[in-house]
Amino acid sequence: QVQLVESGGGLVQAGGSLRLSCAASARTFSVYGMSWFRQAPGKEREFVAAVTWSIGSTYYADSVKGRFTISRDIAKNTLYLQMNSLKPEDTAVYYCAARNTPGTFAVAYIYDYWGQGTQVTVSS
Repeated sequence: QVQLVESGGGLVQAGGSLRLSCAASARTFSVYGMSWFRQAPGKEREFVAAVTWSIGSTYYADSVKGRFTISRDIAKNTLYLQMNSLKPEDTAVYYCAARNTPGTFAVAYIYDYWGQGTQVTVSS
């Protein structure tokens, strides 16, 4: 069983930066890929960014491309999301997720494990 714990959320002004972390714990951590999703009040959960765990290939939603960077530290079993040039529309609860198999990375239902989420609020 894999447990995912996010941290690093908070309140920031527009144009600012935050770095989210997602620590994975398991006796043997081996997944195909990990991603970040977010969910704003009254909206559906949406894909933000993905990384394949072993190779490190990355994918981004158009809305965050050029502003957010996803990365992972294999030795620490930790996923990161560096968020720069934040906008009020980035305000949401951010979730990390892990999946054991390849697939359409932007689809939430293929993921096997989810964290509890961390709140990011961007003020204007």
